Amino acid sequence: MKSDLVIVYHRAPYEEAVENGETVLKEHASPNGIVPTLKALIGRIDHAAWVAWKEAADPANPDFERVVEISDSFGTYTVSRLPLTAEQVRSFYHQTSKEAFWPILHGFKERYNYDPVDWPTFRAVNWAFAEAAAQEAADDAVVWVHDYNLWLVPGYLRQLKPSVRVAFFHHTPFPAPDMFNVLPWRKEIVDSLLTCDAVGFHVPRYAQNFMAVAQALAGARPLADGRTDPRLTRAGAALNEASTPLALAVDGRTVRIDTTPVGVNFRYIEELAAAPAVSEKVAALRAGLDGAKLVLSVSRTDYTKGNVQQLEAFERLLKRRPELHGRVRFMLVSVGATRGMSIYEDVQQRIEELTGRINGAFGSFEWQPVSLISTAIPLPELVAYYRVADVAAITPLADGLNLVASEFCAAQGEGGRGVLILSEFAGAAVLLDGAIPVNPFSNAHMDRALDQALAMETGEAEDRMARLRACARRFTLEAWAEATLGGFAALRASTSVDEETFALARRRARRYMEGRSP
Repeated sequence: MKSDLVIVYHRAPYEEAVENGETVLKEHASPNGIVPTLKALIGRIDHAAWVAWKEAADPANPDFERVVEISDSFGTYTVSRLPLTAEQVRSFYHQTSKEAFWPILHGFKERYNYDPVDWPTFRAVNWAFAEAAAQEAADDAVVWVHDYNLWLVPGYLRQLKPSVRVAFFHHTPFPAPDMFNVLPWRKEIVDSLLTCDAVGFHVPRYAQNFMAVAQALAGARPLADGRTDPRLTRAGAALNEASTPLALAVDGRTVRIDTTPVGVNFRYIEELAAAPAVSEKVAALRAGLDGAKLVLSVSRTDYTKGNVQQLEAFERLLKRRPELHGRVRFMLVSVGATRGMSIYEDVQQRIEELTGRINGAFGSFEWQPVSLISTAIPLPELVAYYRVADVAAITPLADGLNLVASEFCAAQGEGGRGVLILSEFAGAAVLLDGAIPVNPFSNAHMDRALDQALAMETGEAEDRMARLRACARRFTLEAWAEATLGGFAALRASTSVDEETFALARRRARRYMEGRSP
């Protein structure tokens, strides 16, 4: 049976585990993360499919079923598993996507590495994804493609199955033309994205950057824009945009531009934070702090996440304020990224060196100023840390959105008084009102933010957290799913895009911001 919605994402929608000598497919334990977020739409569709890769020694004869049916708490759906060799994965994902695309998307020109890119392999893998999606899709289906490593899939889908509606969602930042144009394949990438019916982004800045790139490289013409919703603006913020593009015209076609920031499962995190087991963990953690304040940071190990800069800021704090020795601790959860990539291994090594240096210089038998955790923490335990933390320092140098900030706010609960330090260069900075904004490229900014957070009076902290929680509650996983499904319905129903369609897009955006069904 063909599917009405086909999700194309490189990761599988389940975890593989070996039990009693057999491989079993298990639902993700945590409801947070990109995979459960995308799966939120599955239970609302009559028949859905998912396309992901699975490593195979011989793709022509893989030792697994290519297509399987999955039933879990989200519903029943088909998974098409695309067999790729280890070398194809290494080339397409670890080299082209991570060494060439990733640094440009996040504004790190100096880390861009063109040399290992095998563009024919990247094309071939994207073509294979497009073929698998076309095979699963009904003639009038929506094919929903995700993220930069599948940039060429929309263009190939147009060749393979022109009747389907194609939507693309970009989870990372999208750079302005001067940065994007470093990529030698820029025209091919943009031409593919412009075959979509809709292209989606988290915040208006990325949508504006995409519009500028499309104009510069493909002669696209802005067709409609609107004043940015006040709830997506922060006056003077680094990522603030006064207007948000809604559509562009190119080669006689119209491409809708959607701005719908992903949210967290706010209600679930609140319920988890109030669970007895989590409350017991919170009490134990507070007792272990012995009255010291806790500064918490959670992210992956990546040069874009600002982990090194956070450690350096904490070291400066201890140097200039000896009265805080023994009275404040920094816990860094920096989960290891892709193995075998020297650029991430170098970051991890630097993090470990700084941690050792700080603890060696300032620590004692009774007090270790820095705790470093390099493995993922189960969500219930992480929620307990969120509740205990006096300060959450979320200071990436660049980040598409960053849901950790919203998780922290949800876990604080009513009356929470945790203080959020949030980088101006995280997409979430234009969504969440009440954080201490910080420029992580400035030592002085980082230092002032730490001082302000640690000295904040209870009343101000409670007021700020109440505002933060109101914002995070507006941008939930459920609201995003509803807005996205409304957008898909509009794509399938329309044969052309006109002013009435733009009005509908504006109404959908407004309803999304107000937390109402689109």
